[in-house]
Amino acid sequence: MKRFIEQLPKAELHLHIEGTLEPDFLLEKAKKHRIQLPFHSIAEIQHAYNFSNLQSFLDIYYQGMAVLKDEDDFAELAWRYFQKAHAQGVLHAEIFFDPQAHIERGITISTVLDGLCKAVERAKKELQLSVFLIPCFLRHLSEDSALDTFAQCLKFKQVITGFGLDSSEVGNPPSKFQKVFTQAKQQGFRITAHAGEEGPPSFIEDSLDLLQAERIDHGVRCLEDEKLIKRLVREKIPLTVCPLSNLKLKVVNHLQEHPLKRMLDCGIIASINSDDPAYFGGYIADNFDACATALNLTNKDSALAAKNSFIGSFLDANTKAAYLAKLKSYCDNNEVELG
Repeated sequence: MKRFIEQLPKAELHLHIEGTLEPDFLLEKAKKHRIQLPFHSIAEIQHAYNFSNLQSFLDIYYQGMAVLKDEDDFAELAWRYFQKAHAQGVLHAEIFFDPQAHIERGITISTVLDGLCKAVERAKKELQLSVFLIPCFLRHLSEDSALDTFAQCLKFKQVITGFGLDSSEVGNPPSKFQKVFTQAKQQGFRITAHAGEEGPPSFIEDSLDLLQAERIDHGVRCLEDEKLIKRLVREKIPLTVCPLSNLKLKVVNHLQEHPLKRMLDCGIIASINSDDPAYFGGYIADNFDACATALNLTNKDSALAAKNSFIGSFLDANTKAAYLAKLKSYCDNNEVELG
């Protein structure tokens, strides 16, 4: 099963590139830029990665981000991720980044995007990996800040596929950002939003209705609302689920309690993703593998999650069909039914 999962063709739709900042890379870049960290070893960093909730993670997440200073830092960070993703069967990745968190540190969007785009082009050429870039607005900041960031991002419209909404849900409802997402939609960008992780199921509905989101990131609390479940199935709204992240941030106490299997069984287009793998203990194949063990997923279940990842992507119909054909061929060769 482990080999089947690792080579299973898949897309990753919920990955924060800053969340791939591994401890060794963090220490290396801190030394390069002469930045004093509160950690002196990989072991100390790993010990600090014991989180009690989303906010406790975000506190250290933004602290670690300080070592990303120049174009080469972002290029190297992304390239390291692309190599791991490629080795774990990822054919297409839609990666998030947080421009406001960098702007606040005096790092321009141009620096971030120039570095990321350099790695994207390399991944396309050397790994045949397709990549879409999706900047996210930080929901703990104001909508005015989001609007200003959106205006800056418009200068780079040709390399940006869509916009997302991330950071702490508690106290920051989707309605707070209706104006900026209306503008993004008018400009032709694709829309996705984190909702229903710590926030209530109503945040999922508001993201769909007020932000015009085409996809929901996390969304695990949808199962608390039967009417919402029916809507997600009827309207074919994809959910990008991150099981090891949910476990690490105490959204579930045990992976055996995770709702992923129920989501798949009731017809929700749920995919498996890694979120912030350097902090949560696993990249995409690790999430697939952990779920297979904890939730007794069959290879057919894993193949369905992979199928959902392509269906839920922002790829055009022809490219989706080509990737789905590769997935079907792989499943046929392994005598696994693709539902």
